Amino acid sequence: MKVAVVGAGVTGAYLANRIPPEHEVELFEMKAEKNWYTVCAWGTSQPFIRKLVKMAGFEFDDYVLHTGKKMVVDLGDMQLEVPLKGLVTYDKHRLTHDMIKERKVHWGAQVKDPGSEFDGFDVVVDATGLHRSLLPKIEGDLVVPSLEYQVKSSELPYDDFVIRPYPNLTGYWWFFPLGDGMAHVGGGDIHGRYRGEMDEFVKKYHCEVLRRIGRPVRVIPPQYCQPFSKGKAVGVGESIGTVYPMLGEGIVPSMQCANLFVEHLGDPEGYRQAVLEHYKMYSKVYRFVKSKIDGDFSLLRMWPSLLSIYWYMHSNTERYGLETRLWDFYRIATRL
Repeated sequence: MKVAVVGAGVTGAYLANRIPPEHEVELFEMKAEKNWYTVCAWGTSQPFIRKLVKMAGFEFDDYVLHTGKKMVVDLGDMQLEVPLKGLVTYDKHRLTHDMIKERKVHWGAQVKDPGSEFDGFDVVVDATGLHRSLLPKIEGDLVVPSLEYQVKSSELPYDDFVIRPYPNLTGYWWFFPLGDGMAHVGGGDIHGRYRGEMDEFVKKYHCEVLRRIGRPVRVIPPQYCQPFSKGKAVGVGESIGTVYPMLGEGIVPSMQCANLFVEHLGDPEGYRQAVLEHYKMYSKVYRFVKSKIDGDFSLLRMWPSLLSIYWYMHSNTERYGLETRLWDFYRIATRL
């Protein structure tokens, strides 16, 4: 089988290394090689992603930048300290680059549809993330605008992870340490309340800005992102909604989605069913978050969902890299 993977980000790069070697794989990336860069914060759970990366033939530990001990959740009138169980930052760009450097990549490929240029391919993977270039537009799509600065300073105010949720859980501000006096400082919010905050941070702590990245994130889950395929095109990763709505985190979920695709290579319906089953909790989380965003939240009505989400994360500590406590969930739900 000959497979075209459109998009050389985390999902596409990982997938290219997971498709069995008896199949031919080529990558198509819309950016020129000199402009290519993997965007968004570099935080993930080391114990969990280590296994996924190993499956692609790489050692995740070689890319770790900072190992967290605690995450401060700033609720305004109070701060929660969440113990971390493996949450790290890693050099996502270097790892993704290493995953594609031995692969055939068509740089500057502006792919709009799986047309004649893919006549020789059996499958065309849409790993274009937010763009969803090869699949139909999603009705009721929900994307969160975000802005992130990679900064360097000897005066950084934090030495570990910090997040500050915005009211009604419409997004959050974050600080992710990268080591050697560097950090990612960013914010994602439906209402754009992060605007100006990064510049204020840079000025206050005398930061050198190494990189600025603006990148919306899709948080609507797979259930609402169907269809997953159109003709020979099949979506993998964020193009079909594999971002955890509570955290806006899509690195691990997109790698998991790539593995589901490989397990069902040549079976689009089996793949669709597997995706819906694997990410069914994301729909419940999304409805909880959406009720906060819409101002339609009722603790009494949503309490069963809140308990279910808590138990899901509590039972998957290794997956999320942090200790999940019910009292923290309650305080976040009632104070924001």
